[in-house]
Amino acid sequence: MKHPTPAAEDYLKTIYAHTEWQPSPITPSVLAARLGVAPSSVTEMVKKLAAGGLIEHVPYGPLTLSRTGFLRATAVVRRHRLIETWLVREMGYDWHEVHDEAEVLEHSISDRLLAAIDDRLGNPSADPHGDPIPAEDGSLTRPDAILLAEAAPGHVGEVVRISDRDPDILRDLAVHRVGPGTRLTVLEPGVVRLPGGGIRRLSSAAARSIWLTS
Repeated sequence: MKHPTPAAEDYLKTIYAHTEWQPSPITPSVLAARLGVAPSSVTEMVKKLAAGGLIEHVPYGPLTLSRTGFLRATAVVRRHRLIETWLVREMGYDWHEVHDEAEVLEHSISDRLLAAIDDRLGNPSADPHGDPIPAEDGSLTRPDAILLAEAAPGHVGEVVRISDRDPDILRDLAVHRVGPGTRLTVLEPGVVRLPGGGIRRLSSAAARSIWLTS
C-alpha cells in the first residue's frame, strides 16, 4: 500500500487515537464500532493494512501500528487538528462544529496549503479541544493528565483536553466556559467547582471526556 486511501487513513487515525490517552490497544470489534462499519469490512481492511506494513496484527488479537503506520497516522492527525484550529480561529466555527468538516478536508488539502495554515496560526501545539498537534516528524508533547471521572475528591487541575466525540457535551461545556486551561476542583465524582465558585454536576459521559492536569 504505497499511499493509503482516505478509508485506510481513517483506520490508521482511529487506531492511533484509541491509545493516545490510554494504553489498551484497540481490537477489531472496537475499531468496527468506532468507524460504524461491519466487522467483515474491518477484517478486509486489516489484511490490506498488514500486507502494506502499516499495522501489526495476529488473528483475533489487538491492532498496533507499525512505525510506518504510526507516521502515516500522525500525519493525518496533524492535518485534522490544524484544520480544526484554523476553522475556529479564522473561519468563525464553534469548537463543536469542526470535527466533521476536518474529517473531509484532511484528505484533500495540499501539503502547501497545510503549511500555510500552520504558519498563519503561528505553529500551534494543540487544537481547540486541547489535543496535541503532532510535528511533521510525528513527535508531540502530551501533558501528564488524569481523566476527571477518575480524579479523587479534592483534586485541583486545569483542563488539558476534552474529547470532541460528542458535540452536545462540547456545547454544554462552552455554556459554562469550561475548556482547555479552565481550573476545576473535583468535589465528588462528577461534581466540580468552576472558576468563580459555581458548582456543576457533570454527566458521566462528560466526566469521561475531560482530562485534568495530574
